Amino acid sequence: MNRNPLETIMGALVLLVAAVFLVFATTTADLRQVQGYPLHASFTKVGGLSVGGEVRLAGIQVGSVTGQRLDPDTFEAVVDMSVLDSVRLPTDTRAAIASDGLLGGSYIKLIPGSSDDMLEPDAELARTENYQSLEDLVGEIIFLATQPAGGGG
Repeated sequence: MNRNPLETIMGALVLLVAAVFLVFATTTADLRQVQGYPLHASFTKVGGLSVGGEVRLAGIQVGSVTGQRLDPDTFEAVVDMSVLDSVRLPTDTRAAIASDGLLGGSYIKLIPGSSDDMLEPDAELARTENYQSLEDLVGEIIFLATQPAGGGG
C-alpha cells in the first residue's frame, strides 16, 4: 500500500487536536460531585432531575444531587443531595426543582428562609416546590383562557 505521507500527518494532527480538546474539556468542566453534608427533600415529581445534577443557591452551585429513591409509604420521590460545608442553611429553607431553560436540564434551587436555627447534616427539607413541566404550564394557560370572563362563580 502506497500511502501519501500528508494523509498520515493530517490524521495524526486531527487525533492530537481531539486529545487536546478532551483534556481541556475535562479540566475546565466541573463534573465531580460536591462533597459536603447530606440533605434530603421529598417531591411529588422530579421531572428530568438526575443524579449528579446541580444544587444552586442564588444561581451558584453549592451542591449536587447524590441519589433518588421512591418513598414506599408516601410514593413521593426523595432526593438526596450534598451541600458544601461552608454553606449553612436555615431550617425553613425551601427546595424547588427548576429547569435550566427549554433545552437545559433540571436542578434543585434552594431558597433560604429567615430562621436563626440551621439545618443539621442528614436533615429533611420540609418545604418543597414540585417540578412543573412546560406541558403543565401550557395546560394551565389553556384552562385559564377557556374560562368565561368575569365568572365569579
